[in-house]
Amino acid sequence: QVQLVESGGGLVQAGGSLRLSCATSGRTFGSAGMGWFRQAIGKEREFVAAITRSGGTTYYADSVKGRFTISRDNAQNTVYLQMNSLKPEDTAVYYCAATTYLSGSYYSRRRYDYWGQGTQVTVSS
Repeated sequence: QVQLVESGGGLVQAGGSLRLSCATSGRTFGSAGMGWFRQAIGKEREFVAAITRSGGTTYYADSVKGRFTISRDNAQNTVYLQMNSLKPEDTAVYYCAATTYLSGSYYSRRRYDYWGQGTQVTVSS
């Protein structure tokens, strides 16, 4: 069992930065791929970024590539999402997710078997 708790969301002006954290509990963090998704009002939940168990490979949605960075600290059982050059269209609830599956696309929600409750990010223009 893995529990995920996001933090770090808030209100920021366009062009600003935020760093989201996802603290995990349970022994499986080191064997779990981790991802961030987001859901804006009236829209489907969409992939933002993911990182493999070792941290050696990362994946990004085209809309955030070059602005967001995902990282993980396996000693602290925490995954981070550094968000720079934020835009109003980045406004959404951001969810942390963990996958213990060994196959499947990191871009797909179906791969992830554990989810956090989400943290709100609001970017004002």
